[in-house]
Amino acid sequence: MIEPLYLPGNSLLHRLPAAPKLAALVIAGIALFAMHNVWLLGTAAVVSGVLIRSTGVSAAALWRQVRGLVWILVLIGVFAVVFQSWQQAAAVLLRIAALVGLALAVTLSTRTSDLIAACERALLPLERLGWVNAGKISLAMALTLRFVPEIWRHYQEIREAQAARGLARHPLALIVPLVVRTLKRAQQVAQAIDARS
Repeated sequence: MIEPLYLPGNSLLHRLPAAPKLAALVIAGIALFAMHNVWLLGTAAVVSGVLIRSTGVSAAALWRQVRGLVWILVLIGVFAVVFQSWQQAAAVLLRIAALVGLALAVTLSTRTSDLIAACERALLPLERLGWVNAGKISLAMALTLRFVPEIWRHYQEIREAQAARGLARHPLALIVPLVVRTLKRAQQVAQAIDARS
């Protein structure tokens, strides 16, 4: 994910506030998991594609956002075909594609700060009941969204360095430094948060 999650624009999705978009995303997610008809799931996937396109994202930028997911979907599809049927595999893949597409449309058309503020407001009733800490959950969400592009950048840097050393095809030479860097960065952030609170 090299591109930032938010893409400035003036589409209908961009003009909608974050809270209704998040509420619609939650409802759509529940509906998609309750739905089993392949044609309805296919329609939902097409609708999510139209919504993504309405944000103005370029095809190249969209591909960079989703290319990692394609291989996971292929593996899930093969697994579903082998252990269930092609109809079940199609339903699973269309459901995931629709849900990811809708989530991507929301993140492309909504500033991260607006998403976090909407989540915090939604969690306030649960905080009043003493069930959750809305501030901590919102901070965790902010950090997660912030670190996805940073982890991707670390991955790119390590891959280039290992390729220069002739270790491009060795998975451990890539995974181990990436995990170490990610854990080290997470520790630095945790120490900074502790120091401020």
